[in-house]
Amino acid sequence: MLASRWNGTLYVGVTSDLIKRVWEHKHDVIDGFTKQYGVHDLVWLEQHRTMESAIAREKTIKEWRRAWKIRQIEIENPRWRDLYPELL
Repeated sequence: MLASRWNGTLYVGVTSDLIKRVWEHKHDVIDGFTKQYGVHDLVWLEQHRTMESAIAREKTIKEWRRAWKIRQIEIENPRWRDLYPELL
């Protein structure tokens, strides 16, 4: 999940190359939601063994209420730190 700031706009996505994809969001390489709303900080992530399971999980998370997404972020990342530098 990406966020614009603490308790800000959220974005849920799936990728096979997280470092590259987050970099693209951070640098507004691709027009769309994250560029429009300034959603650049990686605040929560899950890894999956297969793309199929990752896509299924993404669909489930997108159905979650906002409060559930925020709770999930705050369980693992209560300060809403940008996790991207830790991936490098």
